[in-house]
Amino acid sequence: MITRPKTLSEEQIKRYSRHIILSQVGGKGQRKLLEAKVLVIGAGGLGCPAALYLAAAGVGKIGIVDFDLVDLSNLQRQVLHHTHDVGRPKVQSASETIHDMNPDVEVVQYREPFTSKNAMDIICGYDMVLDGTDNFPTRYLVNDACVLSNKPNVYGSIYRFEGMASVFLPGKGCYRCLYPVPPPPGSVPSCQEAGVFGVLPGIIGVIQATEAIKLIIGAGDSLCNQLLVYDALEMEFRKVKLAKNKACPVCGEHPTITSLVDYEQLCGFPGASH
Repeated sequence: MITRPKTLSEEQIKRYSRHIILSQVGGKGQRKLLEAKVLVIGAGGLGCPAALYLAAAGVGKIGIVDFDLVDLSNLQRQVLHHTHDVGRPKVQSASETIHDMNPDVEVVQYREPFTSKNAMDIICGYDMVLDGTDNFPTRYLVNDACVLSNKPNVYGSIYRFEGMASVFLPGKGCYRCLYPVPPPPGSVPSCQEAGVFGVLPGIIGVIQATEAIKLIIGAGDSLCNQLLVYDALEMEFRKVKLAKNKACPVCGEHPTITSLVDYEQLCGFPGASH
């Protein structure tokens, strides 16, 4: 456990100097970052750039959930891992890279699947969750766990050349307001099946990190009630307005989902985060 002083050290003042001179951040905002706790689900294409920039910004505690091993095909986009990490657990590789960059950051490794049995216990120790998953079973589980635990969910997803990002705040809607139920098995191919433009998750992951940092320091307007859609081929961003669905099965006026379930069989593939 890293003990963080109430005042910034000389080294920290130098490290975070470009933040501190911003009036929207300052020393107060930087201390908020050092005291913040963010859980990143998945150390893959989205989770890697998001965690990297959260760590660079000085977020004091970052939890990383992933039970997968580094594969050579990951290195095209998963920037926390290196060639010598192939075959090693992603959480170990990610933790070492973050620590090398910023020893201020405490990284907690969860080398286990994110399931209905452990989700609430893991989430309870964090201020917010950053969803870096690439599959529907875990995405719906993350959403439901965030709603039931009253935690912000910083959402991102990618598909081939297109990415999306949003922020779901407690009481203001959730992922199920947009997509109430998981898709049928086999209807949406995975990145392994469909491919993904290597830089795309970097852009969306950094947007997720941006939104998380803004929430921590209380600056700017978030993507709450908005879906940001990015088309890499056209280099085009657009926003779609979202509204809380009163009939949402988990956050609506009469919720039918009041406990967590796993969705592997519904979606047709394992609930791994990568």
